[in-house]
Amino acid sequence: MAQAIPPLRIGPHTIWPPIVLAPMSGVTNRTLRALYKPFGLGLTVTEFVSSNALQFGSRRTMEMIDQHGLEHPVSTQLWGNDPRVMAYAAKVVRECGADIVDINFGCPAPKVTKTEGGSACLRDVERCEAIMRAVVAAVDCPVTVKMRLGWTEQDLVFVEVAKRAQAVGVQAVTLHARTARQFYKGSADWEQIAALKHAVDIPVIGNGDLDDPHLAMERMRASGVDAVMLGRATLGNPWLISALRTLMEGAQAQPYPAAAERLRYAIHHYRTMVEEWGEERAVPQMRKHLGYYLKGFAGASELRERVMRTSGAEETIAVVESTIARLESAPLVA
Repeated sequence: MAQAIPPLRIGPHTIWPPIVLAPMSGVTNRTLRALYKPFGLGLTVTEFVSSNALQFGSRRTMEMIDQHGLEHPVSTQLWGNDPRVMAYAAKVVRECGADIVDINFGCPAPKVTKTEGGSACLRDVERCEAIMRAVVAAVDCPVTVKMRLGWTEQDLVFVEVAKRAQAVGVQAVTLHARTARQFYKGSADWEQIAALKHAVDIPVIGNGDLDDPHLAMERMRASGVDAVMLGRATLGNPWLISALRTLMEGAQAQPYPAAAERLRYAIHHYRTMVEEWGEERAVPQMRKHLGYYLKGFAGASELRERVMRTSGAEETIAVVESTIARLESAPLVA
């Protein structure tokens, strides 16, 4: 089928479809990346990891960059404020199989910004450049950057940082079009993403408020970006990815599956997590994920409350299975 949208090219990697899964702490582990990849992701990104933790060999952090083997190409995102430590961490993740190293200048979480990492780096453009230069020099794979518009609305430095990124050899930039101070409030400013695309020659990936496949296509075309990054909107709804891929192929997107089918996939996700991580670790994580899947049908809120009170995997799955049976015997209106 002819592609309506060209692939994203980052160094030696031709990425089709040009849909990137955003790095999300506590979410985009190897299991989720492998599960969501077949829906149509061209590139996945690990949870963002601390360069300092990698420097000290944290076991938990090494697990965060672990790969399933099914999700290539995969990018590993690093955060930190020290160019030397970031360069060391980049070497570590490259040795562990990262196809791309991504630098985090976007996270607004206090646990990251209080140590001058993530979006706090945007308060010092010189330091941003030093970090980018050091990481590019440290590895033999493409380096990319994800950033926000700036720390505040009065300090929009994204174009300057992107131009410096291009100058030191960074091969793509992702822009979440909010400031750090906005967190996730307000709306992403896609006019700023379009401005960035016109300001640099390297690929630009747009991110922010892409919760509908038709809207994503509209914003992609209007801004001229080379790819889009999907994040929170995919949680519990990987069919957003497949719908967007279909549109990128020039075909008509199909409606999302019915509630019963979505819940069957939630059970598959749950069982896979238990198999790979063990019940003790999987159950608390899957309570969060089930909360995302359990939306869009009558009685969903009550079901979420029941699931939160279950104590083990089989009990939880039994509750969801009984809901599937009820939905299929007497379909409910959303």
